Amino acid sequence: MRARRSVEWVTAPSIATLGELRSSDHIHRSVKTEIRSNLIARLAAGEPSLPGIVGFDDTVTPEVERALLAGHDLVLLGERGQGKTRLIRTLVGLLDEWTPVVAGCEINDHPYAPVCARCVALVATDGELTPVAWKHRSERYGEKLATPDTSVGDLIGDIDPIKVAEGRTLGDPETVHYGLVPRTNRGIFAVNELPDLAERIQVALLNVLEERDIQVRGYQLRLPLDVLLVASANPEDYTNRGRIITPLKDRFGAEVRTHYPLSLEDELAMVAQEAAVLWDDSPHAAPLVPSHLLDVVGRFARAVRDAPQVDQRSGVSARFAIAAVETVAASAVRRAAITGEAAAVARIVDLPSIVPASLGKVEFDDADEGREFEVLEHLLRRAVAETSRARLAGLDLRPLQEKFDGGLLVESGDTVSADRLLSQVGSVPGLSELLDRLEPDGVGEGPAAVGVAAAVVEFALEGLYLNKRLAKESSGNRTVYGA
Repeated sequence: MRARRSVEWVTAPSIATLGELRSSDHIHRSVKTEIRSNLIARLAAGEPSLPGIVGFDDTVTPEVERALLAGHDLVLLGERGQGKTRLIRTLVGLLDEWTPVVAGCEINDHPYAPVCARCVALVATDGELTPVAWKHRSERYGEKLATPDTSVGDLIGDIDPIKVAEGRTLGDPETVHYGLVPRTNRGIFAVNELPDLAERIQVALLNVLEERDIQVRGYQLRLPLDVLLVASANPEDYTNRGRIITPLKDRFGAEVRTHYPLSLEDELAMVAQEAAVLWDDSPHAAPLVPSHLLDVVGRFARAVRDAPQVDQRSGVSARFAIAAVETVAASAVRRAAITGEAAAVARIVDLPSIVPASLGKVEFDDADEGREFEVLEHLLRRAVAETSRARLAGLDLRPLQEKFDGGLLVESGDTVSADRLLSQVGSVPGLSELLDRLEPDGVGEGPAAVGVAAAVVEFALEGLYLNKRLAKESSGNRTVYGA
C-alpha cells in the first residue's frame, strides 16, 4: 500500500539571461522531440516508459509508445476507471525536467523563439539581457474536464476587459486573455471526456491539432503553439452525451483503447499500488490487509465486472477494488479501536463492510433494481469461496473441524479482538501450514503476527462453512461458528 509523498525538485538551473543560455549550449527542442528523445532513452535503458501504470505492459503501453515516437496527438478510449487520466498524467515524466522560458510570459515562450507580441518586443529590446526563468516539467501540464458549459474562451482565449479598460485598443494583441491551451504552450494539454464538449467548441481545437496555432475573436493573431494534445473518452458517451466530431477525430494521430486489468495478478498489483491505508493520524501502525483478503477483493471486483446483472456499458471502475481495500482497512482500524488491539489486522469479519460502501460504484440493469445489495453479497461470498479453494486446496482442515464436534462455538465480530478469537479456538492443529498457505510472505512479529494468525484461522473457519462442514449464524455485527 502506498504512502503519500511530497515531490522534491532538483534545483533549477541558475542561468538567468538569454546570453547565458546561448553560452550554455542549450538546444531548443519541441515538446514532441523532448518526449521522443526521453522515451527512446528509457526504452534503451530497459526502464519502464510509463512508471506506475499496471496491467498495460503488453497492450496499451506499446501503442502509446508508438504514438509518442510518431509525434502523434492521441485519444485514449475506454470505460470509466481504466486509468486513462492516470496514464495521461504519467506522460509528464517524459518531458525534460527543466525548460527555459522568457520570464513573465503567459504562454511559456522559449527565449530562442518568442511568439507572443510581448516577448517578441522584449527580446528585440533587451537582446542578450532578456530575463530567463525555468519551468519544471510538472508545471508544463494542463488539464480540462470537458463539460457542456466549456467555452472557446476557456480553452483558447478571449478579450480581457480589464486590459481594455487600462487603455489598450481592441486591436492590440495584448488585450487577449489566453485560455488553457495556449497557457500550456510547450507542454502537454489533456481534455478529459472530450465527447462532452459541445461540437461548436470542439471546432476550436481543429487549428491546434493541424495548423498548431490559435485564433481569438477575429484578431490578426497567429500563435504557433508547441503542445502535445491528449484526450480521453468513454465509448458510452458516443451515444449518450455526445461524440467527437469527425474532423477533430481525424486530426488525432492515434486512438488507443484501454481496458480493465486482464488478470487477477494485475488487479492485485494495481490495488496494492493505489490503495491508501497509511494514515498519519492513526494511533495504530498502518492497518494490515492480509494477502488472502486482497485476493478476495480482487476476485470480487472481477466478479462484479462480469456479472450479468451489472450494466456492461458503464463498466466497473478499477477504483472499485481500491475503495474496497481501503474500506476493509478502515473496518479493521475501527475494531482495533473498540477492542483495544495494538495492531489493526483485517479479517473475514471486515469484508461485509465492502457491500454498502460499493453500491454507488456499480450501475445495475433496470431488471435488477432493488436487488443490488443481494447481488453484491452473493458475489462477495463467491469470491471468498474461490479464494478458499485456490489457497487451501489439498490442505487437511479436519483437525480444526473436529474441535467443533464437542460443541465448541467461536464468536467473531466488531467487538472480538484477535486474542479473544484465538483463545476461543485454542491450539490450532496445522496452524503453521495454514499460515504458509494463506500468507506465504510471512506474518511479521508482535501484535501484527497475532492479528494475522487470527485472520488466517477465521478464514479457515469461513472456508469450512462455505463447504458445509461448519454452521454459521450471523446477527448484526456478531458471527458465531459451530458444528
